[in-house]
Amino acid sequence: MGKKQAIASGFARLSGAQPALPRAHVVSVETDITKGLHAFTIVGLPDKSVEEAKDRIASAIKNSGFESPKRSNKKIVLSLAPATLRKEGGAFDLPMALCFLLASEQMKFNPAGKMFAGELALDGEVRAIPCALSIALSARDKGFKEFFLPEENLEEASLVSGISLFGVSTLKELVEHLSGIKLIASFVKKENSQVRKDIEIDGPIFDDIREQKSAKRGLEIAVAGRHNIALYGPPGTGKTMLARAATALLPELSPEEIIEVTMIHSLAGTSGGRAIVSAPFRSPHHTSSYSSLIGGGSSSPRAGEVTLAHRGVLFLDEFPEFHRDVVQALREPLEDKVVSISRAKGSAIFPANFMLIAALNPCPCGFWGTARCECMPHIVEKYRRKISGPVADRIDMWVSVGDIAPEAMTARKRKEAGETEAVRSRILKARTRQRERFINAKGLSTNADMKAKQIDTLAKLSPKAEETLVGAARSLKLSPRGYHRTIKLARTVADLAESETIEPSHMLEALQYRAREL
Repeated sequence: MGKKQAIASGFARLSGAQPALPRAHVVSVETDITKGLHAFTIVGLPDKSVEEAKDRIASAIKNSGFESPKRSNKKIVLSLAPATLRKEGGAFDLPMALCFLLASEQMKFNPAGKMFAGELALDGEVRAIPCALSIALSARDKGFKEFFLPEENLEEASLVSGISLFGVSTLKELVEHLSGIKLIASFVKKENSQVRKDIEIDGPIFDDIREQKSAKRGLEIAVAGRHNIALYGPPGTGKTMLARAATALLPELSPEEIIEVTMIHSLAGTSGGRAIVSAPFRSPHHTSSYSSLIGGGSSSPRAGEVTLAHRGVLFLDEFPEFHRDVVQALREPLEDKVVSISRAKGSAIFPANFMLIAALNPCPCGFWGTARCECMPHIVEKYRRKISGPVADRIDMWVSVGDIAPEAMTARKRKEAGETEAVRSRILKARTRQRERFINAKGLSTNADMKAKQIDTLAKLSPKAEETLVGAARSLKLSPRGYHRTIKLARTVADLAESETIEPSHMLEALQYRAREL
């Protein structure tokens, strides 16, 4: 193998993949070497990073002890099929290099049932790639038996069962394995094996927050059913601290959710090659652009913060300060749990099933309704109009966070530890009840996921609770959306109370959280 061999005319084909959500696209990598003047081309709609792979491949092959494609007097064509799919990134470096070595007869192996992905350094090192998890899932689903990927991506891809994974550090190491000289140990995840979850909570918890009983109760209900919630009140009362403390209440992700979340963050380059085992918490600044929050980009569609918060929390502090177009664009993900992005070079539908926590002041200065407020009425009205009625109607809970008396801030008033664990325990019990209720309902995991047609069968109201809701809907002028969201919220209150049916007390508590004058 170490001896350089003359390049012969030939043809070879093996498999690579283009990372994408929810599954990667399998790509056929082909190499054809013929006699003629030297030429080295890559075809199949490659972007700039794939075009530049010619130099990376040539240097990596040469520095691994083989004859470089640039040293031969041959015409070399590397094709990536299908030609209509745009190829992006460095994941094709490894399969293209192997395909050339196979076509030039510098090595021999059977590529059937094998998938390859990895970026090459000039010295032949195999570097990490984005979204190796989506490639592993696609490879397994398409019937591939072995997947060769960068060693740095092995932890991420190990979430997938039913396929043998081989972590590769250099091109030479992989050639030796495929040639039978020195084998690489494989990793095969067993079915139903548990993912290690070492979750540490660095931020604030409920034990650290004085008073604010109503706000804590509101967050408990919101997390239990994954309902959208807005916290409003004067500045400095703990709205941001309460929102961040909610992360300690979030239940652990299920194995299916871990795969979903890891795949999204891997494609975005925020996973660090590791599995994401805890619910994400995203907190973009209020100056964030439309494309950074919703998704988009000037070329191919990219996931935004609403997608990175999938299965977790999207915290929007200073909610009215976000650009109006950004706030309006939240209507689709808040209602449909997905976001559709269309650009000139393609379109995509990204998942966006997140829990929104919004924090806002009642007016620009924050002290509306008190002698300290200096805002003119038209300024207050303009400030509030930034949150349109359709967006406000999609927020299930509006919770006031008031001032804290100075006496409550003294050390003598500190509560005993254990409040967070008690609340988390109630939330886990409520989530368990929801999972049992939705066991035969595809796509449902929490009460907030229910559609209008599913409420009649999955959210049982007692006659008196229904009578209470009808009367309140008439007096509060609830929209049909608000009517159904109130039922879902009441169902979560009933779950926390371990009640099979929604009673009037549960309905009344849910109704008090509906949108009203701040």
